[in-house]
Amino acid sequence: MKVQTWLKGAHGNRLAADLSGAEDAPTVILLHGGGQTRHSWARAHQVLADKGYRVVSVDARGHGESDWAADGDYSLEAQVADLLAVIKALGGRPALVGASMGGTHSLVACGRYPEIAKALVLVDVTPRLEPQGIEHILGFMTQHPQGFASLEQAAEAVGAYNPGRPAPRDLNGLARNLRQRDNGRWYWHWDPCFIAGDHRDKVARISQTMKAAAPAVRVPTLLVRGRQSDVVSPEGVEELRSMLPHLAFVDIEGAGHMVAGDKNDHFNSAIIDFLREHHPLPQEEQTEAGL
Repeated sequence: MKVQTWLKGAHGNRLAADLSGAEDAPTVILLHGGGQTRHSWARAHQVLADKGYRVVSVDARGHGESDWAADGDYSLEAQVADLLAVIKALGGRPALVGASMGGTHSLVACGRYPEIAKALVLVDVTPRLEPQGIEHILGFMTQHPQGFASLEQAAEAVGAYNPGRPAPRDLNGLARNLRQRDNGRWYWHWDPCFIAGDHRDKVARISQTMKAAAPAVRVPTLLVRGRQSDVVSPEGVEELRSMLPHLAFVDIEGAGHMVAGDKNDHFNSAIIDFLREHHPLPQEEQTEAGL
């Protein structure tokens, strides 16, 4: 059964999390992308829990129900420090599954601390971040500073950003990514300070930090790309492969940058196959050992 809990980040900041599964089961931590919340993993979380994993979906600082940073610090360093604090609190060596921003934090953490995780799944993110894709995302995130009059209006904005995805029939899932304020309008569930400053400079520094960390990653690593992604190019895949010769790769047809949301069944199948091999459940380890 999924329960909501609270974890502490590096500076005592509260991080909201959903947790499922037995405490002694292999742990999988799901880390969302920028501007998202832990609820973007809802279906993947449930599938992994049903398979027998201990699954933890975390709202990053300044996102969802987690605390906003009083000092406005949403730097890569602060976010990686939060991830390290979460791993320490949960104990053991988890598998890390990070989409976009969450993948950035996971890659850097695994590069700097090679023994911190058992496996790493990067979801549509590499050190080479294509400028047109980043501009597309930031354009969407900054497009409605005055919020939305209704959930239907927010759904229309999402549809315009990602026209290839069918419109949601139930808006309750979308509502989890928005906050309704006293004025009745709906606003995205993240701190606007998260995107303050020169984003081109930020992206350049993040890219360089990832490039420095990647060659030191030793854990089994899977890159899941959306074939229609405008953030990760084939060239970006090959560049990461040159840094990580052990990299496994899955290219999902019909998916863009939001891979798990675009093609959830294909995404779940890819990561479960990978985790079964590199972060197996106890009964699978026994089967492989012939017991």
